[in-house]
Amino acid sequence: MKALTWHGRRDVRVDEVPDPTIQQPTDAIIKVTTTAICGSDLHLYEILGPFIEDGDILGHEPMGVVEEVGNEVTQISPGDRVVIPFNISCGHCFMCDQKLYAQCETTQVRDQGMGASLFGYTRLYGQVPGGQAEFLRVPQAQFGPIKVPEGAPDERFVYLSDVLPTAWQAVEYAAIPDGGSVTVFGLGPIGQMSARIARHRGHRVIAVDGVPERLAMARRHDIHVLDAQACEDVPAAVRDLTDGRGTDSVIDAVGMEAHGSPGAQIAQGLTSLLPDAAAGALMKKVGVDRLAALYQAIETVRRGGTLSISGVYGGVADPLPMLQMFDKGVQLRMGQAHVKRWIDDLMPLVTDDADPLGVGDLATHRLPLDAAPYGYEIFQKKKDGAIKVLLSP
Repeated sequence: MKALTWHGRRDVRVDEVPDPTIQQPTDAIIKVTTTAICGSDLHLYEILGPFIEDGDILGHEPMGVVEEVGNEVTQISPGDRVVIPFNISCGHCFMCDQKLYAQCETTQVRDQGMGASLFGYTRLYGQVPGGQAEFLRVPQAQFGPIKVPEGAPDERFVYLSDVLPTAWQAVEYAAIPDGGSVTVFGLGPIGQMSARIARHRGHRVIAVDGVPERLAMARRHDIHVLDAQACEDVPAAVRDLTDGRGTDSVIDAVGMEAHGSPGAQIAQGLTSLLPDAAAGALMKKVGVDRLAALYQAIETVRRGGTLSISGVYGGVADPLPMLQMFDKGVQLRMGQAHVKRWIDDLMPLVTDDADPLGVGDLATHRLPLDAAPYGYEIFQKKKDGAIKVLLSP
């Protein structure tokens, strides 16, 4: 089959690789019909090379049709249309019983000290072959796959794999009071959907980004935006809009590659030039993220407010303004999305023909799998208006 594989920094290629097979009785094989490029994939493309190996298959936002199931898989059958959550969880361990599916104890990557395995995401998360491919082996298929109805286009459902649950959790974790306010930093796919979900739930939303196409998309959904390129002091601008306090909550949907952090950007670049063993050890012990967005988020949230972090961070020596956070009484929540925890909330919205979250207005590019390297390039460089790229194997 064809699959997108990693070969080095900014070097991904579509290769011929062996077809996946059933390896465990809880496995399934799906024929992928749509898969997406995620902002987290760009971390592999740019920064996290020390934890990935040549030829690893990327991607963790797939959906498709079931081809084959193991003999312990009864909840899906060949021919079913399914979305595959990006985290691999068993559904019956202690953590899954708490609905903390991203911490599943059955698939935890204990040798790396990490949580549940993820598709297509380095040794840190189990080195499970990913979904930017024609076919995908799905472990723990007795629980993970989400059946979706026939008829509507894939675009209606594919975001249930990651984007929508991550955005929904970001809003839940933000603990916005009834009729309250939230600032969303970053208007990539997660930020776009976080803003729309918060607005759908009756909150006042202010969103911050510096990319014109992203700002325009948010405006189409009646989101009040601030252009980070034109605004000298974003936290002050938010306070001006909120009686001098800041918003009740803030969602950081940016993460480790924030613009405006030149020192950390240089450090990340230098790390990428080291041999993998040295670079991996250095990133695990003294890794530093680009924190401009997080610093602004902390300054923006009102006293006693809540900061929800959905952007991915990877550093272990990030200097945080603890005095400011303590003095303001900031509450902090973060983590990988527990995908299946939020599906019952989201399914009525994505099956509603009125499309209340505007899932039909998120993808900017639909490309064949063979064009995936181009998709990565334009997404990483924010070229050609790329906000969300869908691939069709």
